[in-house]
Amino acid sequence: MSGLISDFPYDGAVTVNRVVLRDGYTVDDLQERVAELCENVKTYHSESGFVGGFVALNSGQISNEGSTIGQPVDSGMKDREALIVTFWRSFAEHEASHRSDTFQPLFRKVLELCENGNEELAYEMLWSGRAYSPEDARAAREAKERYAA
Repeated sequence: MSGLISDFPYDGAVTVNRVVLRDGYTVDDLQERVAELCENVKTYHSESGFVGGFVALNSGQISNEGSTIGQPVDSGMKDREALIVTFWRSFAEHEASHRSDTFQPLFRKVLELCENGNEELAYEMLWSGRAYSPEDARAAREAKERYAA
């Protein structure tokens, strides 16, 4: 099932960059530089493999319901760590985008603020999906109650 990023192919590539801000840089610096980079990718690579993406900032919250490593109350990486996640038709098209003359100067500007350097990992999508509508959720619960045993 694919539904979070429309038109993402079932065999597409997902890349994840983890950025940890160097001392002296702010979230505003990160947002500005990443916005310029993302605009470049959308402008020059929407027709050559780029499907979509998002950037998420560490909020500092830790789920005690979903964590099995004790009961921490907050993350020391709040407002210092971000994930840049992109969706591509193929990994080869992603790699070609990074060799672009327009991409490289903007990429280097993002790397300047990274304490951790950069390692961009590529993943194959196994599943994605949206929540059910209220009607579909009711129907799913009714089906489970009727047929589960």
